[in-house]
Amino acid sequence: MTLMNTEPSGIYIHIPFCIRKCPYCDFYSITDLSLRQVFLESLLREMETVSANINFHFDSLYVGGGTPSVLDAEEIERIINAAYKHFRMLPGAEISAEVNPGTVTSQKLKDYRSSGINRLNIGVQSFQDENLHFLGRIHSAQEACLAVRGAQEAGFENIGLDFIYGIPGQSEKSWLSDLQKAAELSPAHLSCYTLTYEQGTPMEANLRKGQIQAIPEDAAAGLFEATGVFLAHHGYERYEISNFARSASQRSRHNQKYWSDIPYLGFGPSAHSFLPPERYWNLRSVKAYIGAMNSGRLPVAERETLTQEQQITEAIFLGLRKSEGIDIDAFDKKFDKDFKALFGEVIQNLEAGGLIKIQKNHCALSHKGMLLLDSIVSMFVLSASLSQGLKTSGELISSEV
Repeated sequence: MTLMNTEPSGIYIHIPFCIRKCPYCDFYSITDLSLRQVFLESLLREMETVSANINFHFDSLYVGGGTPSVLDAEEIERIINAAYKHFRMLPGAEISAEVNPGTVTSQKLKDYRSSGINRLNIGVQSFQDENLHFLGRIHSAQEACLAVRGAQEAGFENIGLDFIYGIPGQSEKSWLSDLQKAAELSPAHLSCYTLTYEQGTPMEANLRKGQIQAIPEDAAAGLFEATGVFLAHHGYERYEISNFARSASQRSRHNQKYWSDIPYLGFGPSAHSFLPPERYWNLRSVKAYIGAMNSGRLPVAERETLTQEQQITEAIFLGLRKSEGIDIDAFDKKFDKDFKALFGEVIQNLEAGGLIKIQKNHCALSHKGMLLLDSIVSMFVLSASLSQGLKTSGELISSEV
């Protein structure tokens, strides 16, 4: 059976290699770069094999990881060419790649631009060496600045910078100095994520042992508020809880698909795919992934078909992440439900508490409500008696965005 879609989908490529693992990161990667070439051949075969049953059209390709910038421009270009060869890529597609400042030079960035990449996400994380050392990053603050300026000189106009805040002991003044430096560089897009302690990571182990102390919740909330105020003042509009852009056209086209229930394909170890109502994900091992492709079978680890209740839960969780919120008309049409009738009491209570707002037939979180996303989603789920046996794909969302 060939699957088709009505609106553009996205393709995600997971590059599972890092020079060194960051202690806070739970995305799948390995440091053995000797497997790079055989992995790349397996990846290209996976793309070709999957394409036989897909008739979607695509307007975004996102090369993430891991550290995609361990690959050279020729290898990236092979991936891009394979996408255009095997899938219906639309003219003007957004072709994004993540870059670690410690793995690029000015020439490499120019080569990336020539390879077909038109959007860069640069993993700055901080412009302060002390913070970078704590986060286990391989680059310095100076290298981060050089990477941004090198990308601009290479001709990239759509540049996004990623930051982490809420580092133990971090003050508002310290965090705003990072944002000030970012604003001076004038990128198109900023992603600002609170430091989280993911289970199984070295940093989470250090937290449990008492070797580090997480920033207090009220301090983290203060940094969140300060972020929105500062960036709004400098011309960046929040369009998702952690994401800001100078204009609607400079938002991450690819990542918006994750929050909008749009199908996407994932390739590479641990990558997820979503073909509603089915989700599936690949083996979380480079060697097992290569082995599966060498034996002529797709490297799928598991599949799940979402029930309507699960789809409703995810529509609430993902919709409320967006500043525009949940499109009530679209929700009613998709699920054959009356959103306002289904959630009337919880909407009334949350509106009274200043946590949500209903405007232009959209249900959106206030800035205050964004701090309480998980709790508010739970209130929606419980109010509709949907809590039994449900699960949201929080791991999926955090692993691809």
